[in-house]
Amino acid sequence: MRVLIVKTSSMGDVLHTLPALTDAAKAIPGIRFDWAVEEGFAQIPSWHPAVDKVLPVAIRRWRKNWFSAPVKAERKAFYRDLLTEQYDAVIDAQGLIKSAALVTRKAHGVKHGMDWNSAREPLACLFYDKRHAIEKQRHAVERTRELFAKSLGYEKPTQQGDYAIARHFLTPTPADANQYVIFLHATTRDEKHWPESNWRDLIQLMHKTGLRIKLPWGAEHERERAARLAEGFDYVEVLPRLSLEQVAKQLAGALAVVSVDTGLSHLTAALNRPNITLYGPTDPGLIGGYGQNQHEIIGAGKSMANITASEAFSILQTTTQLAIE
Repeated sequence: MRVLIVKTSSMGDVLHTLPALTDAAKAIPGIRFDWAVEEGFAQIPSWHPAVDKVLPVAIRRWRKNWFSAPVKAERKAFYRDLLTEQYDAVIDAQGLIKSAALVTRKAHGVKHGMDWNSAREPLACLFYDKRHAIEKQRHAVERTRELFAKSLGYEKPTQQGDYAIARHFLTPTPADANQYVIFLHATTRDEKHWPESNWRDLIQLMHKTGLRIKLPWGAEHERERAARLAEGFDYVEVLPRLSLEQVAKQLAGALAVVSVDTGLSHLTAALNRPNITLYGPTDPGLIGGYGQNQHEIIGAGKSMANITASEAFSILQTTTQLAIE
């Protein structure tokens, strides 16, 4: 059985889809998946053992120059690749009009998705052949697991979902594995940032542990923030620019992670690493960290500034049984 998954973005949403593939692979021997996903996240599906082919799509970028010759050529190449396969099922786990209209609708196969009362954008369900009612007040991982089970005809397992990608990064791990922690300081919205002074207070507290701290970054302003956080601390390393897979390898080797609400926090959860996520204005209830050893601190009054370094350090210490030198 061959199935196309349409889940294009964002990073957290793509990662949250992985346990559903694991369920399906256990329930249906021999099932294989292709996956249409935004180009920036194309590495993620390839880490799952049940995925054969990744179909990178660039809807975000295409929209900026939709009618330009290069974009038209890219779209034509994408559709040519998409239409080479006749799928037994096409599962639209995105639930958005743009993905349903531009990808799901075009694919060959019976199209499944959430119904009018379940999809993020109800009009998307007009592009599906079979529509499934999925309870809204459940974690995103569980909703997707339920969608796959109903689409492919098996009972959703009751145990916690398995991302099944941690083993991809077991070897080789960094030479200093379990001798460092990672602080994920970068996120997209200003109100989700933890004040730099709080990060530096936590870094100061970490001096007692004898562990190194690694700071990844993506954009230049994030590198500059990392440099400010590291200033004056010889046990803090600002990492070079890394690919998503290289970041994942660093996360896989970390003793623990402290993060703001960001896609890499979900990647940490998928890799089964102990993680403390700091939340302010966002609600972690339905989209928070899913997996083992995931912890959260919610700032009083939904303010990141109200989370203290000592709070984060205390949970980090308990979670990892850090020894204080």
